[in-house]
Amino acid sequence: MRLLDSLHRWTGGIVGLLLAVLGLTGLFLVHRDSLTFAPHAGDVRVTDMGSLAATTQHLMTTGPMPQSITYASDDFGLLRLAYKGGKGAYADQAGALVMQWDSQWQRPELWLFDLHHHLFMGEVGDTVIGLAALCGLFFVVTGVLLWWRTRKTFAFRLWPARMSRSSIVRHHRDLGIVVAPLLLLSLMTGAILIFRPMAAILFGPGASAQIDRSLAAPPPRDATLGKDLDWAAMIRTAHARFPDAQLRSLSLPRKKSGLITIRMKRPQEWLPNGRTTLWFAADTGALVDARDAAQLPGTVRGYNMLYPLHAAKVGGLAYRLVMSLSGLAMALLGTLAVWSFWFKRPRKPAPRR
Repeated sequence: MRLLDSLHRWTGGIVGLLLAVLGLTGLFLVHRDSLTFAPHAGDVRVTDMGSLAATTQHLMTTGPMPQSITYASDDFGLLRLAYKGGKGAYADQAGALVMQWDSQWQRPELWLFDLHHHLFMGEVGDTVIGLAALCGLFFVVTGVLLWWRTRKTFAFRLWPARMSRSSIVRHHRDLGIVVAPLLLLSLMTGAILIFRPMAAILFGPGASAQIDRSLAAPPPRDATLGKDLDWAAMIRTAHARFPDAQLRSLSLPRKKSGLITIRMKRPQEWLPNGRTTLWFAADTGALVDARDAAQLPGTVRGYNMLYPLHAAKVGGLAYRLVMSLSGLAMALLGTLAVWSFWFKRPRKPAPRR
């Protein structure tokens, strides 16, 4: 029994700590664009595709070639460049570098993103976060059931009346029932984004296979990155194919795919970087394939809405504030869970003589 009690205490404390970290980092990442302080970050997004094509050609042919370019959005007026070895830079929309870094540790918005999404552990961290989200869902559901028995004593408090274990448990249940819908939204969308087979819960059997099939890239090509590619021509080709779409990112070939990828966002899409995608041959720059996100199956379009809902990339400031409450509540509930599991344990009565 002592071993089981110790296992329960440490497991509950670790999960509480993970959820607190996810809630706190998520709170900041919801407002990431507003909290990234850099010159020209507030510039209005350039919509002229000729200017964007010229800027792309300049960045890809002058100085070190970036592995990817993320273009300015309506909320953030800078281009983000990613180089090999974790290096990166911000550039204005004319292509002039305004800030550079040699490691993500030099930019708080980058290491906070890595902590929230990967726990600094890559794919292993993804799995750990997914398991923590599943545990969080279990806690929310069981917490609602436990609260129902004590609903007559409900009292809304932002902080426990006392730092005793009983007060913390009561506060935990009462605050949890208030924010349960937001926690369910955050945890469910996060878990499905990590464990794609869970999409069957929302979209029915076979959803995961359909999503994988619909979002798969074209078959790899035996091609290496050519010299003197016309990057501006690729941008113009993408615009001609989808004239109403925003240019969102350009990426060099990954894992020997032999394909340069351009992602665009059409007006009806919620996903920040869109799922409208074009692939170009790495050796010649010729268009290989294109995918219109508006033509994707309904299940896949629904799946593409999960990340914007999770990260508050839709709905403007009002929805960002709502999801901020979710992150703050998760951080508070997780922290108090750690306190009650690890530090505020009930004392065992002294044995009688």
